[in-house]
Amino acid sequence: MTKCATCGAYRCKENGPEFPGFCPGKNEEELIREAITCYENEDRETAHAAAEVEATGYGSWPRVREIMEFANRLGNKKIGLAFCLGLRQEARIFADILTANGFEVVSAICKTGAVDKEEIGISPQCKVNPGQFEAICNPAAQAAILDNAGSELSVLLGLCVGHDTLFIKHSKAPVTTLAVKDRVLAHNPLGALYAGHYYHKKLMGKNK
Repeated sequence: MTKCATCGAYRCKENGPEFPGFCPGKNEEELIREAITCYENEDRETAHAAAEVEATGYGSWPRVREIMEFANRLGNKKIGLAFCLGLRQEARIFADILTANGFEVVSAICKTGAVDKEEIGISPQCKVNPGQFEAICNPAAQAAILDNAGSELSVLLGLCVGHDTLFIKHSKAPVTTLAVKDRVLAHNPLGALYAGHYYHKKLMGKNK
């Protein structure tokens, strides 16, 4: 069973010399060799652009610039922005930055269509405010709208867990992420890992 997350060796970074017994580089060599053929064919341009951005801006470019540099290397000029209502101010700023750098921006907010949650079978008890109109987050529509507008690269900004899953599933354009939502930790979900002294018991359960 592959257990890269608990590995203490990380021999893959230097290609050996000894790999742990559970290492996929040792046990899944055929699968890996088959997988990397995509980088020689349909995904070659994307893989090369990603490597160039990593090498050129490593440790000095913020994520916003990395996305723009990545798009430029792919020749993408129309950027789709799928954002959460709660991050509308950030979306406006990001769109302004993209526009100032020569990109055409098409954007779609999560509540697009104003469809009540009950219309898709969500019970009133599953609303944040039961008894009131409450629009669904509509990632499938966001993806369709951006694709229809000709998005060449779609960027996610603050979509909820699960809604981002649906957007990625339905988007025809390739997808990258600017930021994810975490209302508790100022949209910094890794804070729960870094502040282990506080969150460990909350996340691991009472018996841990």
